[in-house]
Amino acid sequence: MEYRPELVGGHVAVDLVNTVAWRLDERRRVDRIADPANLRRWLTAAGLELSKRITRDELGQLAHCRETAYAVLRALAVGAEPRAADLAVLRDEFELAVRKASLVCAQPLTWRAATTLDELRLSVWRLFEDEDLSRLRQCDDDGCGWLFLDRSRNSSRRWCSSTDCGNRARARRHYRRRQAGATA
Repeated sequence: MEYRPELVGGHVAVDLVNTVAWRLDERRRVDRIADPANLRRWLTAAGLELSKRITRDELGQLAHCRETAYAVLRALAVGAEPRAADLAVLRDEFELAVRKASLVCAQPLTWRAATTLDELRLSVWRLFEDEDLSRLRQCDDDGCGWLFLDRSRNSSRRWCSSTDCGNRARARRHYRRRQAGATA
């Protein structure tokens, strides 16, 4: 079955960390962009272009950046303090991207990335700069682990996708209620 990217995070950097399906369930965990064709599909869905053919080394670098961003963002989403080591690695990712980028505008400060990989690194930086990360949440589904920016009016969003994880949770509740009623 062909990979169809789901962009539910509310920001391209959050959607990047969500390219690992079933992140919290080792038995079902899948890296959706480990394959270059899937990476191209994801980039297209996210409105980005692949600047050149991506090498296996660059795929590894992208995965490293994504996993570091996830470690920091997940800590923030669950109300924990990110590890200093993860923050240092993230800083290195930002520095690498900025070192190779060109400055296009001074106000607001706007960078043009040298590569797609660097554009993704800069998008993670922009997430930290531009978004209210107190609205960052982790999906309530036990195995999902996806993150999202909760932009609901009353900050009540619980799932990455109401039609996916939300429906599964409602179906489980309904099944438990029916089972409890049948045994009573």
